[in-house]
Amino acid sequence: MNLFSTLRDTRGFSIPIIDAHHHLWDLSAGSYPTKQDQYDKNFFLGDYRKICCDYMPTDYAHALAGYRVIGSVHIQGGRAPSEQVAETEWLETMHSQYGLPSVAVGHVTFTQPDCAEVLAGHARSALMRGIRSRPVTSSGPNASVAGAPGTMQDDHWRRNFALLEKHGMSWDMRIPYWHLEEGAEVARSFPGIPMVVNHSGLPLDRSEDGLAIWRRGLETLAKCPNVVVKISELGLPHGTWDVPSNVRVVREAAAIFGADRIIFASNLPVASLSTDFPGIVAVTLEGLAGQSPETLGKFFAHNAIRFYRMPVEVPTA
Repeated sequence: MNLFSTLRDTRGFSIPIIDAHHHLWDLSAGSYPTKQDQYDKNFFLGDYRKICCDYMPTDYAHALAGYRVIGSVHIQGGRAPSEQVAETEWLETMHSQYGLPSVAVGHVTFTQPDCAEVLAGHARSALMRGIRSRPVTSSGPNASVAGAPGTMQDDHWRRNFALLEKHGMSWDMRIPYWHLEEGAEVARSFPGIPMVVNHSGLPLDRSEDGLAIWRRGLETLAKCPNVVVKISELGLPHGTWDVPSNVRVVREAAAIFGADRIIFASNLPVASLSTDFPGIVAVTLEGLAGQSPETLGKFFAHNAIRFYRMPVEVPTA
């Protein structure tokens, strides 16, 4: 079965889509601590109990109904540290049964003792394209943890981070907006590792001061040729979906990175805390109003296929 082949009713939106960031989980298949017995009260979007349940390929395909989604990138879903490679193996089973995800991004902590072994385990999978691993970050723009263990300046972190290039893997850079300039320093130090900024750089403070810090970080990252950006997860804490500021974020991120370096992604099911797939598509389209069909085609599919080296053909009609 290929669930993507069932997505034919396009409701007038005919542009083929690659969803470059989504999650799946089967809570009976393994340990997902933050969804089972270690609820994270500090989750950046607030209360997420409604998604602490199974989210399987059929659930995901149902959420995409009405859109011509032709491929997807699964991003690690929070399996226990001892089950990092097991998650990748489970995804291979999902791919075999349902035709999705098309490719995957796994997890390892760059300071864990068995980092090299876990990376090698991920690399054995034909689905594997990269790693999402969050460095230690500070509590806000007025606090610093620079140089502390697990940060982007930590020599131990950087030595293991360098192993991504050995395996031909990319890095999904999931850091808050006040760390984006530090992320750019990592990008400059490792020019052979492709990197993608997750969730638009997490501009959680939509004040003018907050957006100025965010914008400065994105502009610094955009100077690094090995960095692209996913325009995704525009939700704010407590289920807030602020359309005007979301549109602004989309417009400004696209202007900073340009047509060849912007990638569409949903972040389902996490995004369902504030909106649905039609809401995500509508906001991105409004933010890209006036862009050419060629640019929209790159944003919705071609750029993701290139970055993640996806075995997916974009239909021409």
